[in-house]
Amino acid sequence: MVTPSDPAAEAVFRPVRAGSALEVTVERLMCAIRLGVVPAGDRFPAERDLAARLGISRITLREAIRHLHRRGYVESRRGRHGGTFVAELPPRPTPAEALRDLAEAGTDLEDLLAYRRGLETGAVVRLAEVGLTVEQVLLLERRLTDTESAGAGDYRRCDTVLHITLARMTGSAQLATALTDARMRVNRLMDTEPPLEEGKPDSDVEHREIARAVADRDPEAARRALDGHLSRVEERLRSLLG
Repeated sequence: MVTPSDPAAEAVFRPVRAGSALEVTVERLMCAIRLGVVPAGDRFPAERDLAARLGISRITLREAIRHLHRRGYVESRRGRHGGTFVAELPPRPTPAEALRDLAEAGTDLEDLLAYRRGLETGAVVRLAEVGLTVEQVLLLERRLTDTESAGAGDYRRCDTVLHITLARMTGSAQLATALTDARMRVNRLMDTEPPLEEGKPDSDVEHREIARAVADRDPEAARRALDGHLSRVEERLRSLLG
């Protein structure tokens, strides 16, 4: 079960305020799946609680769940321990499907990568400028440790939570929300292939370099560390989808 205080969960399960309530709800639930907020095999929060967190009616939530059920992303189980569960093997998108999703959202690969880079660079530079509190240093260390100890199946979720945590530490809810949405789309692209172990050690080292630069209040070092980290990810995505 997803932890309510999880930073990714807080960003995903925020009140629906714009656009079509049904369409936005479907996108939020998909975001929760793609970010690993609710991993494969896990249950979504109870219908009453989830509807309240999203600020929608239970009728709208049920229709959104039916939409995901028809596409094979979730399954319903009855009984005392029933509810809505993420399918054990959510459908893996093909590169063409992932790119089509971007096009339907009015963007493309290079636009998305530039957008994400701008958001993340702004976050780490800002943090390096103002510094971290003792509590933030401890939280960041927990996120780093969680990511480093994660297996291949859980690594992307922990990596996502780490990056969203950095954005949230800036104190800007809008920045954290924008980065969550961007990361959801990036994860959709990454999901076109199974998680790989080969890049994990490099990624862990890069995360530490970013965290060290932020803690040292060195904005330029933070920018360089993030640049190296994102460049490797971007190169991989261009190879997969270009």
